[in-house]
Amino acid sequence: MENNTLTDHAYDGIQEYDNPLPGWWTYIFIGTFLFSIGYIMWYHTGAPDRTLEAQYNAENEALMRVQFEKIGELKADEATLVKYANEKDWLRVGEGVFRTNCISCHGRKGEGNVGPNLTDEFYKYIRKPEDIHTILVKGAGNGAMPAWGNRLGKNELVLASCYVMSLRGKNLEGKGPDGQEIAPWPAAPPASEDPAPGKADSEKK
Repeated sequence: MENNTLTDHAYDGIQEYDNPLPGWWTYIFIGTFLFSIGYIMWYHTGAPDRTLEAQYNAENEALMRVQFEKIGELKADEATLVKYANEKDWLRVGEGVFRTNCISCHGRKGEGNVGPNLTDEFYKYIRKPEDIHTILVKGAGNGAMPAWGNRLGKNELVLASCYVMSLRGKNLEGKGPDGQEIAPWPAAPPASEDPAPGKADSEKK
């Protein structure tokens, strides 16, 4: 209901009625303010595992564990790397690891940035598939390529290596050749019967 009482102040000869904010609007404002105090105390006081990033990492790790239960612990040998470098469903897992940790140096699609272009045929430290995994674990170039052995799980490292292998030959425009051309990767094995992520559970239903 409008109040026809005029206020005591005027602006450039314009007066206004004394109509306060609706009660529900005021209560929402007060509630928002009180909520913000709790939000700041919970997420911005330095307590561990409360940030959105920490929650995302925890959920991602849980998802990884569920997926990896289907294939066990992968070995970083040539046969395993070549096999999973040719399985699209598992490559998506490796791609997720790559996009989370590697695009700042190697570009979103592996075209190179600070780090080398991973889509051409030229490599500086790599001669065979296992070398990719070794570099991921130990690093290279006196720290220019950081070591990820203590930051990522074993299967994450293997599948990320497989994804890097799969980028070869796409020849995306980006950073120029670095290193020397090497022999092709070994041929892909026969089609695998390993269940893809999420596929085994759906087949049971």
